[in-house]
Amino acid sequence: MPLRQALVRRATVRRVPVMGDVQHFAGPPDWLWYILAYFFLAGLSGGSYVLATLLRFRAGPGDEAMARIGYYVAFPPMLLAPLLLALDLGKPLLFWHMVWNTTPGGQGFNFKHWSPMSVGSWALIVFGAITTVSFAAALVRDGKLRLPLVRVLDNRAFNVVGSLFGLFVAGYTGVLLSVSNQPVWSDTWALGGLFLASGLAGSAALMSFLARFRPQAGPSAGLLKVSERLYALLELALIVVFAVTLVAAGTLGQVFGPPWALLWVVVAAGLIPGLYGLATERLSGIWPGLQPGLQPGLQPGLQPGLQLGVPPGLPTCTTCLSGGHRLPFRPSSSAC
Repeated sequence: MPLRQALVRRATVRRVPVMGDVQHFAGPPDWLWYILAYFFLAGLSGGSYVLATLLRFRAGPGDEAMARIGYYVAFPPMLLAPLLLALDLGKPLLFWHMVWNTTPGGQGFNFKHWSPMSVGSWALIVFGAITTVSFAAALVRDGKLRLPLVRVLDNRAFNVVGSLFGLFVAGYTGVLLSVSNQPVWSDTWALGGLFLASGLAGSAALMSFLARFRPQAGPSAGLLKVSERLYALLELALIVVFAVTLVAAGTLGQVFGPPWALLWVVVAAGLIPGLYGLATERLSGIWPGLQPGLQPGLQPGLQPGLQLGVPPGLPTCTTCLSGGHRLPFRPSSSAC
């Protein structure tokens, strides 16, 4: 009788499944280093293009020169990123099947709006074409290439569309991970924003560094430095959100415990300089050496609106100013 009762009790008592057991049913992704490199390059390309467009719209001294640096930076990663994805497939030559339907009787473009992989593939193709045009237009504007057509195409409306695709490419991979069935990735909604903030911070840092080799972009270097610090602060805030969401899911130890703790040490080492600069210098990097209460471009005693170094009564050239020419200068058709 006791044995019978024990068997009945064992049959009636059911184990309550943990939510993680239900959700995390997929196997490991088995990714190689190609995907890790793709994450980095996609964020760098998208972030650089967005920052370049913002600078072009701002149109301050040095902004156009710095914008061209951003368009230069955005192009090479878009040459490598699709190649890395194709290599990760195991059969790179079959990559074109993701964009072209080879089914007999149904040949045509293979775009599936419900498939994250299909949408991402087409976004890469479109953004790659956009970065190519902007790269060529930057070469034309710098006098290194004679192709007037790309300069006509690369207008502000074109740059806005390109920036939208850049934002998508930079943050899309994080969103794709969040909707997977993998532990940790599917336990948080912050990965898309975290990837985007990281891409913008890295892009601002790289563009600031490259400005050393382009003196015309010097006036915008301070602005990019402040931008990098603000994006680093945003990245830190999203890391905190990421950790909080993992606490609620019970998977925090899988990310911040060994051996991944070393990775977070590297992340902290990358964030600390920007955060320290933001805490000590605040926003002073935008106008280095500017006296309190003094408007940019003015000397003490000058009237508002009078450009520094330009004698009264002489016309000013916004092209020269935006190109970062040193002042004073003598406006003329040849100089502009």
